[in-house]
Amino acid sequence: MDVAERRTLIEERVIRTGEVSFGQLATAFGVSEMTIRRDIEALQEQGVLRRVSGGAISLTGTAFEPSYGLRAGQAVDSKAHIAERIVELLKPGETVVLDSGSTVASVARAIRGRGLGLTVLTPSITVATTLADEPDTRVILAGGVVRPGELSLIGTDTEQTFARYNCDVFVVGVAGVDAERGLTEYHPQEASVKRAALAASSRLIVGVDAAKLGRVHLVTVAPLDVVSALVTDGHPDHPAVVAARERGAQVVVVQPPAAASESAGESA
Repeated sequence: MDVAERRTLIEERVIRTGEVSFGQLATAFGVSEMTIRRDIEALQEQGVLRRVSGGAISLTGTAFEPSYGLRAGQAVDSKAHIAERIVELLKPGETVVLDSGSTVASVARAIRGRGLGLTVLTPSITVATTLADEPDTRVILAGGVVRPGELSLIGTDTEQTFARYNCDVFVVGVAGVDAERGLTEYHPQEASVKRAALAASSRLIVGVDAAKLGRVHLVTVAPLDVVSALVTDGHPDHPAVVAARERGAQVVVVQPPAAASESAGESA
């Protein structure tokens, strides 16, 4: 586990429990209390929590959204594997909406060099710059207000951009996928943009790593019934995966990187 992933998990634990101790975290992550103190100090500087004697307490509610930098550093290999499988579901010449967020940024990188000749509509400045020079790819960047740190566009102008287009597929990343609550997000305006993109698209492909399965966050984006394909490295029997399959979604389970490496070693 790298530093960014550990700090993201510490954030999640603080949000979930309200408070944590240095000793508990050191035991849970197999590191020294000094390392945990450095993690806590870094998270305190970001306004996530407040250090107190022996540990830390949360400064946020359950709607807190981890920073893009921390999310981008989490499950990097898993996201790359998920992205590769998502690109395999795209057809040459399609008009594709690529969402904002770290998972779909991986999809944009996976598109490069494939020669798919896509038209890409996106609210993500990161996605737009990743594909700006890709041959035979037309990139349309939605208008709107830039979210600091996220480099995503939100607001009425962004939503109205999608109302003007007819798209083949929307590739979305969300904060949570739950069997009952469906697709959920932290940020109300981000969720509104996702709903507008969904309304403009014929198919919906959802890409999520295992940590997001079973999670429910502040705002509902859509029910599982509208999902065309779910691509994840989660367990095929996870309740959220089973529910998506039962409601008609094509489920693609990507073998986790660690498992893939073990399988390759056994084959050798």
